[in-house]
Amino acid sequence: MEITGRIVKDASVFKVKENSEVVNFSIAVNDSYKPKNSTEVKEIVTYIDCSYWLSTKTAEWLKKGALVQLFGRIGINVYIGSDAQAHGSLTFHTSHIKILVFAKDPQESPQTNTVVKKDSEKEPDDLPF
Repeated sequence: MEITGRIVKDASVFKVKENSEVVNFSIAVNDSYKPKNSTEVKEIVTYIDCSYWLSTKTAEWLKKGALVQLFGRIGINVYIGSDAQAHGSLTFHTSHIKILVFAKDPQESPQTNTVVKKDSEKEPDDLPF
């Protein structure tokens, strides 16, 4: 299965057992549809929790705002909550990650292309036309 979306917060690494670690992150998948008998387009966002077990070094590249294409399978977690009710959640178990657009580094200052003219380059006020 393949899904594409933007990472909603920086990935984190969790130690599961003595020799096992997992990278956890969430993505937002945008979609749109037009309801029957309507001209209005509805926009929906689905948030998907993801896990990646193959390399924890990947976490340094999975930053908020990055656009990723993920390949893997969906898993379901079922549990009984403190309210004695059954609950469930879905997790996308990622086997391959392709970063389509890297997140912008917040420490980089935006570059502006401003042109500064010297006094000698100023246009004259009395143009002949």
